[in-house]
Amino acid sequence: MKRLAAVLAVLSLFAVNVWAGDKEVDRVENSGKVMQEILNVPDNIPQSLLNKTHCVIVLPSVLKFAIGIGGNYGRGVMTCRTRDFTGPWGAPTMMAVEGGSFGLQLGGQATDFVLLVMNDRGAKGILTGKVKLGADASAAAGPKGRDAAAATDVTMRAEILSYSRARGLFAGVSLEGSTLRPDNSANKSLYGKEVSAEKVVLHGAVRVPASARVLIATLQKKSPKLVK
Repeated sequence: MKRLAAVLAVLSLFAVNVWAGDKEVDRVENSGKVMQEILNVPDNIPQSLLNKTHCVIVLPSVLKFAIGIGGNYGRGVMTCRTRDFTGPWGAPTMMAVEGGSFGLQLGGQATDFVLLVMNDRGAKGILTGKVKLGADASAAAGPKGRDAAAATDVTMRAEILSYSRARGLFAGVSLEGSTLRPDNSANKSLYGKEVSAEKVVLHGAVRVPASARVLIATLQKKSPKLVK
């Protein structure tokens, strides 16, 4: 009887781990779809900005958890250019976002977010711990399409530029007050071992998983190298 209980406990733990891994795989795949769809919008992220981007954070289907001021919680991925942010796009690390109002949203509609990390200081800050946008890292609503030429000095000095998509509407949006952090437990579920965000991005500790191929291929095709 004890042996049966032990076997059932092991199987239960295995099932939980498989389910958690599948959840992260879905999140990575959805991030790739979001990036692909947003870069196909006619008035999308300006090419000149994407070419200067060191890292991209994709947060699919972020949900508001309180009405009005409240806050938000979502999970997604961060991928950066390899070779000290100058080479091809590398394996993603899992990320979480919390707090803040995320600007205007439509009711309880889930919203997709894309964040462009514009320099290595911003990237390394995010990879090594919690970062509060607007405090630890300067952030601004990202310009889009032809608006890039008219971007303000504030926008051009920002370490992070943010965009949102809800109900088919794509726009720059302020995320000040929100907190970004690495989700290392999700990394373990995705890669099957303990691996920090810093090791994934800065040290190439893992290979690009199959679930991230659409995300990486989309970015590589659209912006294969950093333009300073």
